[in-house]
Amino acid sequence: MSKVKPTEYDPERHSEVETIKVKSNYLRGTLEESLKADVTGAIADDDQMIIKFHGSYMQDDRDLRAERRKQKLEPLYSFMIRARLPGGIATSEQYKVLSDIAEQYGHSSLRLTTRQTFQWHGIFKRDLKNTIAGINKALVDSIAACGDVNRNVMANPLYETSKLQTEVYEWSKKISEHLLPNTNAYHEIWLDGEKVETTEEPIYGKTYLPRKFKIAIAVPPYNDVDIYANDIGLVAIADGDKLLGFNILVGGGMGSTHSDTETYPRAASVIGFSKPEDTLAVVENILKVQRDYGNREVRKLARLKYTVDRLTVNGFKETLADYLGYSLEDAKPFKFDHNGDRFGWVKTDDGLWHLTLYIHSGRIKDTDESRVFTGLRAIADIHDGEFRCSPNQNIIISNVSEANKAAIQKLVEQHGISIGKTETPTRLNSLACVAFPTCALAMAEAERYLPTLMDKIELQLEKYDIADKPINIRMTGCPNGCARPYLGEIGFVGKAPGKYNLYLGASHEGDRVNKLYRENINEAQILEELDPIFQRYAAERHTDEHFGDFVIRQGYVNAVHNGVDFHS
Repeated sequence: MSKVKPTEYDPERHSEVETIKVKSNYLRGTLEESLKADVTGAIADDDQMIIKFHGSYMQDDRDLRAERRKQKLEPLYSFMIRARLPGGIATSEQYKVLSDIAEQYGHSSLRLTTRQTFQWHGIFKRDLKNTIAGINKALVDSIAACGDVNRNVMANPLYETSKLQTEVYEWSKKISEHLLPNTNAYHEIWLDGEKVETTEEPIYGKTYLPRKFKIAIAVPPYNDVDIYANDIGLVAIADGDKLLGFNILVGGGMGSTHSDTETYPRAASVIGFSKPEDTLAVVENILKVQRDYGNREVRKLARLKYTVDRLTVNGFKETLADYLGYSLEDAKPFKFDHNGDRFGWVKTDDGLWHLTLYIHSGRIKDTDESRVFTGLRAIADIHDGEFRCSPNQNIIISNVSEANKAAIQKLVEQHGISIGKTETPTRLNSLACVAFPTCALAMAEAERYLPTLMDKIELQLEKYDIADKPINIRMTGCPNGCARPYLGEIGFVGKAPGKYNLYLGASHEGDRVNKLYRENINEAQILEELDPIFQRYAAERHTDEHFGDFVIRQGYVNAVHNGVDFHS
């Protein structure tokens, strides 16, 4: 395939976003002027792209959009802020600050993302600078949490389970720091830092990357980070507790566009093995290959997965070898057998306890059923360990002493917070994106609707006596794939209000994406389609056969072995 680099900046050929980045003066844009403009709750159009690199998106409340239009008011604009938190770990003191910020500026709601970090919604422009400054006072930042750069690096948050996991967690921090943008714009704009002229971005260049870039690290047999969904996946290879290096995976990605066969989700490909001392060079140069060969003309085709397929996997490996000056070693054998969270109390060899809580769709807020927001803040007041975000939108109260365990358990019970003991395995394995009312791309509900649909799906599972079988279910309000719906054994992707595309057949271990089974169907049709499949799964499954493998074996859909197969 062609190795012509498409990425030397050409305003006549490249997308408008590339011009915005080039003219932004290394991510400064006119953000300072936009923040001072008090006649609107919005920021300038170009700044809406640049602010993503600072960890924020501008949004509006779509529930109120029509009513405000009738009143001749502009949309109720607000901002989402996402923290950069490699490995998903915050101390109790940090969590208290982050929770207090949510109470003051974010309507007493925090969200755990599928990229293993915290997110605030509904921040008004007038409060944006104070909010970001407050986050930084907790020694947490939002630099590069969004935008066309490397984003939050994921790893197993419960690293005390072994010396190896601890070492791998440290690699998530090293990689995150190594790939940060060089510009001082963030500190100047949000923290009133000294204005320092940026002369170069040694890794990213003036145009940064063609699109977002995601990295995750997994330690077999646990694929709790959905390693195959990432632009780069690092699979730790070890001899006992000694880290030998990482198998390198490239080209994972979930985003797609309805009815556009040029776009597709893709599970990452294994391209080789790297020793620990070479890790930073390998990830940096994979990123540079994407910087130089990624598509800058059409953003929907700009992720690394399309670069890998355009060059071919072998061609990508050869190109990477040119950048590194050597070829990667052959990949080592590995196997995953688990890709969810392990709920409840776990005791590690150091005598400390860790409690994984179930947080539906990652939304930390008080409801009639569960006062999660208040309860977690109360726990933070007495807990001297950490609060850890899981990659599956749950939270771990970590490093609890024997003396403090009973008090924390009591607070959990008093506030009605789940530890995953009463939910079905399928509910515990479910994920949903935010969707309405704040996401501008949402075509249908996700977070607010999935519990209702799950109630009805669970009745079907109980009817056929398979409620104890874990099935990965993922739902998103649009095809961009934030909750990784294409890695769901059952995936729902919003098509219109109340209508979803139904996908089946991803592997339970997370190394195969699913395939479209029914298009644009409502709840009644979803349940009608699933019921006979559940009936057959109950009666005809093989021993230990997962649902995704069963629907492939029975011919409901064909297995998707690469992205191109997704539409065939």
